[in-house]
Parts: sequence; C-alpha cells; structure tokens
Amino acid sequence: MNKIFLIFSRFFILNSFCVFITPIHADQKSEEINQAAKKLESITVTAPFQVDNLFDLGTPKTVLEGSNLRMKAADTIGETLKQELGVSNQSFGPGVGRVMIRGQSGPRVRELFDDIGSNDASSISPDHATTVEPLLAERIEVLRGPESLLYGSGAIGGVVNVISNLIPESQFEHMLNGGVEQRYNSVANESASVMKLEGGKGPIAFHVDGFYTKRDNMSIGGQAIDEAAARFSDPTLPKNLENSRGILPNTFGESMSGSVGASWVGNVGFAGIGANHLENDYGIPLDGTGDETTRIALQQNRYDFKSELNNPFEFAQSLKMRLGYTDYQHTEITNGEASDFFANKSYEGRIELTHRPLSDWNRGMIGIHAITSDFAAFDKGDGDILIPHSQINNFGVFAVESFETNPITYQIGMRVENDSIAPENLSGFNYTPISVSGSALWKINHQNSLNLGLARVERSPQVQELLMNGYHDATRSFELGNTHLVKETFYNLDLGYTFNANWMSVELNLFHNWAENYIFQQRNGEFATEEGEICPPNIPCAPIVVTSQAAATFKGFEGKLEFPLMKNQHGLVNLTLFSDYTRGQFTTGSDVPRMPPLRYGFRVDYAKGDNLSANLQILRANRQRYAGQFEAPTAGYVLLDIGAQYRINSFQIAEFMMFAKGTNLLNQNVRNATSYLRNFAPEPGGRGAEIGIRANF
Repeated sequence: MNKIFLIFSRFFILNSFCVFITPIHADQKSEEINQAAKKLESITVTAPFQVDNLFDLGTPKTVLEGSNLRMKAADTIGETLKQELGVSNQSFGPGVGRVMIRGQSGPRVRELFDDIGSNDASSISPDHATTVEPLLAERIEVLRGPESLLYGSGAIGGVVNVISNLIPESQFEHMLNGGVEQRYNSVANESASVMKLEGGKGPIAFHVDGFYTKRDNMSIGGQAIDEAAARFSDPTLPKNLENSRGILPNTFGESMSGSVGASWVGNVGFAGIGANHLENDYGIPLDGTGDETTRIALQQNRYDFKSELNNPFEFAQSLKMRLGYTDYQHTEITNGEASDFFANKSYEGRIELTHRPLSDWNRGMIGIHAITSDFAAFDKGDGDILIPHSQINNFGVFAVESFETNPITYQIGMRVENDSIAPENLSGFNYTPISVSGSALWKINHQNSLNLGLARVERSPQVQELLMNGYHDATRSFELGNTHLVKETFYNLDLGYTFNANWMSVELNLFHNWAENYIFQQRNGEFATEEGEICPPNIPCAPIVVTSQAAATFKGFEGKLEFPLMKNQHGLVNLTLFSDYTRGQFTTGSDVPRMPPLRYGFRVDYAKGDNLSANLQILRANRQRYAGQFEAPTAGYVLLDIGAQYRINSFQIAEFMMFAKGTNLLNQNVRNATSYLRNFAPEPGGRGAEIGIRANF
C-alpha cells in the first residue's frame, strides 16, 4: 500500500504543479478567473454518475439541498434522511443515527464526506455514531442501485454523499460571504449553533465553518422500555426493571466541530486542502437493570486534499483527485470508567479520469481507489482484545462507459478490488471481489421514461465480522465473529418508471436483490457472562450475538405521485402521495432481522412566491411482524408533522430565514423496527417543536 500512496502523491504533485504554474497575464487574470468560475459552477462534483451529466440514467437518487435540507437537518445523518423514499434511520438512541437503504446498513452503505469515506467506526457496530455531520452540509445525495459500486463493493446498499464545500472548487462572487444559524428543539431542550464564512480574492478561495450542539435527556411519548418485547429477546432480564416514563435517561449529549479549507482556482482547474476537528459525547439508553451506564466520548481529526485538472491530456476531459487522512478514536465509558476503546487511522485516495468522447455516442471514465487503515479495539479496563490490531488494505480499479443510441442510453461498469486484513499474531485474510453493472434508460417521449439496472456485486467480509470476540459494553452483548466467512455476492435488479407533466408526476422504482452468502449478526438464543462463560441460573447475562452466512432475498418498491391542487394568486398547493417497502427473507424461510416495515402517507406543500412555504405530512408505518429469530415484532405508528419557513430579503447586507416545525404531534411512542435498541429506546421523541433562524450575508 505504500507504493499505492506513492502513486497518489505523485499525482498530487502533478496536479498542484500544473494548477499553480499556469501563466495568467495581469490584464487577463480577472477575466480568465471569471470564465473558469463559470465553467466550474456548471459542474456538480458529486457521485461520478452525475459529473458533467455524463451518466444521468434516471436511476434512483435523492437530493436534499437549500431550504429543504435546512428544514430536515438533524443531529445525525440517519435522522435527517429517515423519511426519504427507501431510506430508514438505524438509530441507537438520539446520539446515533446510521443510514439504512433498502434494508442494508453498516458496511453495505458508504457514508461519504465530499466524495471520501467517513472512515470512522460506524460500520463496525450499531452503537457507533457516524462522523458525517448534516448540519454543515450544503447538499446531501443518496444513490441507490447499480451505480453505487463505483465507491466500493461495500456500497451494495447505496451511497450517502454529504457535500460541504470545505475545499472550494470555484471562486466566490464576493470577497466575504457567510451564514449563521441558531435552532432550538423542545424534544431534548436542544440548542444548535452553526456558522459558515467563505470568500476570497483573486485566485484564492477559502471556507470556514463550525457548529456546537447541546441537549438534555430526550422526552418520549410513553415508557422507555417495552418490557414484554425486551424479555422476549432476553429472558434473563430481572423482573423489576427501572423503567422511566416520558424521559429517556442518559441520552443527554454535546458535540462540536470546526473546519477550515482553502483552494487555488485557475483556468486550468483548482487544488485545495481542508482540515476538520470533531468531538461528540453521547450516552447509550439504559437497559433498566441498573448495572451499567455507558457513555461514548468520540474524537476525530481529518485532513483532505482535492484537485481537478481541465483538459490535462489530449484524450482526457478532466483528471480529478481526492486524498484524505482520518484519525478517529472513541472510548466507551461505563459507570464512569474507561472500557472499550476503538481507534481507526485511515488514508483514502481516489483518482478519476474522464476521457473525451470516443465517438458521438460513447463517453466514460476510469479510476483507481485505495484505502488503508490501522484499526484496533480493546477494553482499556482489563486489556481484553475485542478485535485484534489489524492492518486493512483495499485497492480497486473501476471503469464506466456510456453509450447513446437514441432513444436508449446504455451504461456498463466494472470494479475489481483486492482486500486484505492482516491481524496481529493471526493469519491474514485476502479477497478479490469483482463487480459488474449495466443500466439502460429508455426515453419513450418527453413525459415517459423507463430505466433498467442489473448488477452483480461482491463484498468482502469486514474485520469485525471476522474477528470480533468479546463482551461489548455499549451493545450489552457478547459478540462473536466468524473466521470462516467467504465473500457475499449480490445480484441486483432495478426497474424504474417516471412520468412528468404539468398536471402530475410519477416516480416508481421496483427492486429485487438475491444474495449468496449474506453476512448477518443475530442472537442465537444463548447467554454468557461478560467473561464469555456459560450463564449461571437466575443471573442476568449478555445475549450471544453470532455472525453467520446464508442465502437471502430483498425485494420492495419506492413510489411517489405528485400533483398540484391549486395554483393562483393565493399561492401554490401540491399533494404528494408516497410509499416504500423492503422485505428481507432467508431462503430457508426465516426473516432477516431489523427490516423496515411498509410505510405510506401523504404530504401537502404550500408556497407563495419565494418567501413563504409550509407543509403538513402524515406517515403511517405498519406493524413489523417479520422481526427475525429471537426478536419481538414492533407496533405500527402514525407520525403527524408540520413545518413552515419565511424568508426576509429586504435587508441590504443579509437575508434572513425563519423556520418552525412541529414533530410527532400525535405523541406516538415509536419503536423503530430497524434499531438494535428498539425495546429500550423509542425514537426521538414525544410531541415536540423546533424553531430556528438563519442569516445569510
């Protein structure tokens, strides 16, 4: 891997050298910079399939930005996206919210920050918070379907890309721009402050941002623990549990982050660097036994480089490079003493070359991608090793080509990887996953289109799936990995239809995924002491969670229908009907655990001009009766939410936006079927209100 990153370093020098040495005469400097800025602004640097609009095949995607993002932004990325089609929040109390896409989460969903992985420990265990922060996002994109494999074979479920503009890619219109935001949420008496400054002069552009949040214990709509469901999964629980009502203890928390970035923008492209520091302190909801109170102190430092060369070679349209270094660690503090400790130091690099059209109908890109990590997990108290200190390397090459034969556009892609895990004092593991995909978009006419996606994707086992062995304080379970795991293989089929007209728009996506050797964690019905010994009679013990493999299928749909109800001088009113569903089942007939239930509902949006908008949404989630082995079903629920925002732009130097939300107005005590902790922690929260104001200047 040192040779791999030597290659990346040489590209770093090449890109930076080419950007900085390009001569710009004084009398042409301003005009050329303006032209370069306009050119760059026309390119959305997000997932590769959207660059220059080369690969926009109508495959399922979700984009949040602007006022829509501001209204939905929450403490965690999972909470922010939980009501988007096909997306669920795999929560572990209010401090943790991982994204689940079409029933897949953890190592099967890559969470990116400006196109590079978060590289934290969120995929290792459900209690670990992700370091991707939605409060600082300028834009959030969710990709589902075959194209997500370009970010790695681990992205079988999909990709979440949080774009922050930390490293500016174009010059700003003014020397100084910025924004400040203050919001308050009654559910946990939470306050959040966000700040952003950016600007520049000449070819130099800069960006500075930060946030600070603090919350008390979260309010809920009923009792914290569903005792019947908890005992169904864990019969060793004592008869008398400490079960609070209206408040979820040990869920108070505090987090802060600061970032700074700068770049040089020229006619030939841009090059820039950025740095971020994050601290997060949050608690794990209690299990009612009174034995353990666990909190997690998380810290991460991150450093990034990004560059792009326009027309670097005769045959190349652009050459893009991303490098990132992440130093992550967190300590689980149990009853005031340090216990489990997780650390991950990672380097990640990515180079993408978009070639010029080889003909009038052929365009595409090739790239290389490498990640190397130094990972360890152990108990600080007694020194027990949870996961051996391991060197983890991943190197991949990928290519994608698009062919246009009117009215159908085809796309083919391929990725080949080499994954290796070298644990200390143990035999290593090596895998070579190969993934291929194909897509087609048929534009029937200007209103109707069909898209079809096919993919065969392989994923290597992760270090925790192979080597985890020990009692984990935060999950209160004894977790066992499996060194005999082999690669899992997904065969994915996506079929989509869209219709767009003035009077109605329709979006429908169907998917059916077959998985061979699907890797999953599940209770086996046995219990052990924290030392891993057989559980004595009448003594509370930890459930044993084992890692296994089996063939499985995942199928479902996402649908949305939108049409206007009113459009006149009084404003515009739109009605949206929506629904999504995922069914996960092993071929033996048993159920894949922690699947989202059927959801459906409607949303009414009102807007008058650019200044006033409001909405009302009702979402119904059915009872999840396919809970999985040794898991209790979860009850259905109905969520009623309202929101409004008003923009004031009459000030000369600033624009103000005020917003307000009412959440869970029916005061439902929601048990999230996708959460590992659903029997002990309802979703946030009881009936609540959030207000905020944002000023842009």
